[in-house]
Amino acid sequence: MKIILLIILFITSVQGAFAQFEDVNKERENIRPKYYQDFLNFQSSKPGMTRLDIFIEVPYSAMHFVKTGDNFQSEYSVSISIFAEDKEKLIEEKIWDEKINVNDFHQTSAGSNYNISIKSFDLKPDKYFIRTAVDDKDTKKSYVSTNMYTIRDLYALPNISDLMFIAKETVVAGSRKILPNVTRQLNVQKEGIPLFFEVYSNVPQKLKMEFVVSEGEKKIILADTVYKDIDSGKTKVFHNIQMQGLGLGNYLVSLKLLDAGNKVIAVTIKSFSSRWVGVPSVITDLDKAVAQLVYIATTSEKNYIEEATTKDEKLKRYMAFWKKKSPNPADENNAVFDEYYRRINYANANFSHYVEGWRTDRGMVYITLGPPNNIDRHPFDLDAKPYEIWEYYDLNRQFVFMDETGFGEYRLITPMYGDTMRYRY
Repeated sequence: MKIILLIILFITSVQGAFAQFEDVNKERENIRPKYYQDFLNFQSSKPGMTRLDIFIEVPYSAMHFVKTGDNFQSEYSVSISIFAEDKEKLIEEKIWDEKINVNDFHQTSAGSNYNISIKSFDLKPDKYFIRTAVDDKDTKKSYVSTNMYTIRDLYALPNISDLMFIAKETVVAGSRKILPNVTRQLNVQKEGIPLFFEVYSNVPQKLKMEFVVSEGEKKIILADTVYKDIDSGKTKVFHNIQMQGLGLGNYLVSLKLLDAGNKVIAVTIKSFSSRWVGVPSVITDLDKAVAQLVYIATTSEKNYIEEATTKDEKLKRYMAFWKKKSPNPADENNAVFDEYYRRINYANANFSHYVEGWRTDRGMVYITLGPPNNIDRHPFDLDAKPYEIWEYYDLNRQFVFMDETGFGEYRLITPMYGDTMRYRY
C-alpha cells in the first residue's frame, strides 16, 4: 500500500518501468463510421443466378484532403471480396480507386457531402462471407467491414427484390433516376419511408402488397396495404410509406407479396434508423439522451426536460436546450451538440465496464473536458495496481485513475473542482 501511495505522490516526477505513453490526438478524431455500405438482391439476367449490388458510401469528412493547385483532392481505394461461407474460398473480388475533387475547403467537411460507388456480382443463391475495405491513400489508414450474407433465390415466381431506401429522386429525359440511401438513416417525420423495389412475374396480374413498420420483430408501428398491377417480367415499383410520430431509434420495414387467395408468395425485410434533422446520428433513444445530459445541464434544466408529459413535448424541450448551446443558432448543425454525443459514444466504446462508458469515472472526465493531451498508462507496474494518468496541458491538471479490483474498473482518485467541473467544448 505504501508503494501505491508513493507512486501517486510523486506521479509527476517518477514513471514506472512499464509505463505506456500514448499520444491521444487520435482520440480527437470523430468516431462516426468511415464508410457505409448496403447489399441488395435483384434478379440476374443469368439463369440460376442472383445479382448482388453492393453500394459503398464514403463521407467527405471521413477522408483526408490535400490541396492540389486551386482544388482539394482525396484519393482512396475500395475492395470487395466475396468468399464462400467457410471464409476460405475466394469466389470473386473487385478492387478500384476513387478520387474526389472540390474547389472549396469547407466542402471537405460538410456533413451532407459523400461519394457513392456501386459494384454488381452475379452469384448462386447461397450464404457468403463478404469483406469490404476502404483505404485512404494519403493517410494509409484502412477501414474494414465483414459480413455473412445470404443471396436469395429470385427465380421462383412471382417474387420481389430487396428493398432500397431512396435518398433522392429525379426525372432525366422522362426516366426516373434514384440515389440510394446507403446509410439507411431516414428523416421519417419529413420524408416518410421512400422505397424502390422490383417485382418479378411470369404473367401480368394484380398482387397485394403488405408493408409493415415495426420496432423489433414484434411491436408493429404501422401496417399499409396496396394493390399493384404487375406486368410479366420485371416491374419497377416506387412506394412511399407515409407516417407520423416515429421516434428516434432502429426499426424494420417488411414487405409481403400475396396472391389473389391471400397466400404469402414472398417476403423481404430491411432495417433502418429513424433520425431527426439536427440530432446527432448516434442518438437512438431520447430518454437515454436526456439522462446523458448530466455533464452539461444543470439539475433544473434536466428536470424540466424529463418532466414533459408527452414525447413530443420532451423532444421540443430537449432541442430548445441544445439550441441555446449552439455557437450559431441559425444553423441546423450544432457543433457543440455533435461533439457532446461524440464524446459519449467514444466513452461507451472505450470505457464500458459493467456499466456503460458514459457512467464511468473515465467517461465523466472525457465527456466533461474532452480528450486529454496525453495518457500515461501503467497496467503492469510491479507491486502496484494498474493506473492511468490523464494530462490536460492547458488546464495544468492531471487526473489519476486506479483499477482497485484488477478487472478494468478504473476509479478517479484525484478530485475534480472549479473549472474542471464545467463542460468544456
